[in-house]
Amino acid sequence: METAKATLVHYVVDARASRFTVQAFASGILSAMGHNPRIGIRAFTGEVDFNAEALQANHLRLSMKANSLGVLDDISDKDRREIELAMNEQVLESARYPDIIYEAPAVTVTHLGGSLYSAVLLGALSFHGTTHNQSVTARIALFDEMLRSSGEFTLKQSDYGIKPVSVAGGALKVKDELKFSFEMVARKQE
Repeated sequence: METAKATLVHYVVDARASRFTVQAFASGILSAMGHNPRIGIRAFTGEVDFNAEALQANHLRLSMKANSLGVLDDISDKDRREIELAMNEQVLESARYPDIIYEAPAVTVTHLGGSLYSAVLLGALSFHGTTHNQSVTARIALFDEMLRSSGEFTLKQSDYGIKPVSVAGGALKVKDELKFSFEMVARKQE
């Protein structure tokens, strides 16, 4: 077992070259007039140990700052500020729950051919003061000094004690389910 651990290569996420987004979906009588907000996570770090030959990955950890979420949609600055303020203060309660953490101690890796791999992460997501198991499937492309991964997963806000936002007396509200998408670049560390 010690030999396998020694062959793992440590990669660190390059947040500037990576993208992590959340898609919310509108519902209610006025949903046709509303939009499905797309939120970007601006501040996050991550790392993983990976060995392509052994089809092994360990210790994936992503950490995001809850107050770094921002609206990506093309809306007025006033609307953006109002939505982001409500998201931070009422929905995410960022001051009380500043960190969102995903940890997967073990990852199942399958070689797809060439430099392409598939990975299934069985980890735990700690979000809004609650931790639940969260499975994530990712596609991986391995280059000399870099690992690129992409994928998506969904979760229900109510599972984490978050009540979906509702405005106009419930005529326009955000659905419980959110879709997360990511494209991560991680660089080999010596």
